Amino acid sequence: MDVFLSSPRGFCAGVVRAVDIVEIALRRFGAPVYVKHQIVHNPHVVESLEAKGAVTVEDVDKIPEGSNVVFSAHGSAPDDFAKARKRNLRVIDATCPLVTRVHNEAKKYEQEGKRLILVGHRGHQEVRGTMGQANMHLMDDREKTALPVWPAGSPVAVLTQTTLSVDDTARVVKTIRAQFPDAVVRNDICYATTNRQESAKLVARKVEVVLVIGAQNSSNCRRLQEVAEAEGVPAYLINGPAELDTRWLDGVERVGITSGASTPEEMVQAVIKAINPARVIPVGEQEEDIHFVLPRELRDAAASQKTPAAPG
Repeated sequence: MDVFLSSPRGFCAGVVRAVDIVEIALRRFGAPVYVKHQIVHNPHVVESLEAKGAVTVEDVDKIPEGSNVVFSAHGSAPDDFAKARKRNLRVIDATCPLVTRVHNEAKKYEQEGKRLILVGHRGHQEVRGTMGQANMHLMDDREKTALPVWPAGSPVAVLTQTTLSVDDTARVVKTIRAQFPDAVVRNDICYATTNRQESAKLVARKVEVVLVIGAQNSSNCRRLQEVAEAEGVPAYLINGPAELDTRWLDGVERVGITSGASTPEEMVQAVIKAINPARVIPVGEQEEDIHFVLPRELRDAAASQKTPAAPG
């Protein structure tokens, strides 16, 4: 059996930055450091940080007054920052800069008088944070969501969640443009999502089954599974080798493997080891040389502690 291994895969720059922020905060301030929502959607990453003293919470009001808190990479609504100020919390914002860009776009277009449509998945943490920035209408491709009824000629701007399916989003945008042909459409799907989906397509066309390594609550991992299935092959989303069902591989000679932007590479390698293929064949050689700076309040600490580079 051969494994066709997708590249790029795994940690994106936003995840590397978020994980580094929690680790540096723990070294600088000591445990506990609270993290509002899972810092990234991967249980192995979350558990590793919790073992070092991070405490994951969902509600800012549950954090003890005066504590240090990191807001997750997915972005947070202004209400969460207001709650933190009332509780005298030291907030370190680990929002991915590409998500912050979407927040800034939302506020800018609202100030310009445009009506906003967000293409995203209802209930996802990133969508909650983005919808808190301005008044907007959500279009979820998984639902039969009706377009808003706005007067003809209304100025409209369309934003997107950063981790959506490129193809599904294009279909939703086409529907929106049919009703609002002059809408300003921002392509906010991030580079990591786009690159991983393109590579997953290449892998799926070469294999009989695809394994996506990552968490069930990870939007970008689920999109990778859907992208592979759209190419006509079965695809399974697993956290690691413990969730691998060997029956999926019965009679299979070519297995594809990819991983989401919040999946540690060690989990990918653990799955490959469990399969024990004759060969591992790389597919896609696109390199990602993107790095995001740390929040200002942690840069000096990082430099003085000579923080090693996180895996990318």
